Amino acid sequence: MSTPLVSIIVPCHNAAPWLAATLESALAQDWSPVEIIVIDDGSTDRSSALAAGYAGRGVRVVAQDNRGASAARNHGLRLARGEFVQFLDADDLIAPDKIRRQMARLRAAPPGAVAAGAWTRFREDPAAARFVPEPNWRDLDGLEFLLLHYEAGWMMVPAAWLCPRAVLDAAGPWDEALSLNDDGEYFARVLLEARGILFCADARSYYRSGVPGSLSRRKDRAALASLWRSTELNLERLLRAAPDSARTRAAAANGWQRLAFECYPGAADLAAEAERRSRALGGSPFPWPAGPAFRRWAGLIGWRAAKRIRDALPRRGDS
Repeated sequence: MSTPLVSIIVPCHNAAPWLAATLESALAQDWSPVEIIVIDDGSTDRSSALAAGYAGRGVRVVAQDNRGASAARNHGLRLARGEFVQFLDADDLIAPDKIRRQMARLRAAPPGAVAAGAWTRFREDPAAARFVPEPNWRDLDGLEFLLLHYEAGWMMVPAAWLCPRAVLDAAGPWDEALSLNDDGEYFARVLLEARGILFCADARSYYRSGVPGSLSRRKDRAALASLWRSTELNLERLLRAAPDSARTRAAAANGWQRLAFECYPGAADLAAEAERRSRALGGSPFPWPAGPAFRRWAGLIGWRAAKRIRDALPRRGDS
């Protein structure tokens, strides 16, 4: 039996300070064969030249006009030849044995499953990062994963997944109309298409936080509209796919309530509509995704006033 090719797709836009470390982590994989495809999405820094310096080590670099990360990933998918696909953002890292550990589980399972792995945030030194298990760090089906996600906000970053190309093709391309949370919308479709999720605790990836100008830190109207639309699509899919139950309605109500928090005050109208939809599903006691100090202030002056104050302060937290 031949050993399957894994395609590592790296969308890149102005990631020169971090791209070399990302590509080194891809090249260090102890699984073979792999192909590494960098899609330079109209970078104006040194990213293109830096990536081109890896051509002699087998990295393929393709340039496109700046069209966004989803368009870059779709471009990479069109070029990829692998039976399995690893998405890797240009500032994130994967452990050297990450793909090998996930491939071991995928090859031993019936076709159609996707593999997940442990992930952590880091800023400078990935070796100093701690892996803190979450409730969805186990074998699950896609529907249960989405229910857990909207019940408590648990997530999985793109680098944590390894997916058969056939599952990705069945789920459809990345939605190029989305920016913020394009990955959440995409992987929700993938998980609902997959036959199950195989969790590999030792398959580790590292999500770089605190990057200036990163999409996850944007709170402008366009970004919040993308977050709104991606959440709406996911909650519609959840309500269609899951049995009509108190748990399903509560999870969706939580999702809308959390969206209201994220949209306020940058898109107050979207926040109000999200709260209306949450109430229509029974309402939500979902706690604000913020720390104890915020919750104390919210209890005194209301969460909207507390959020306006918090958003006016310099951001120190991870994104």
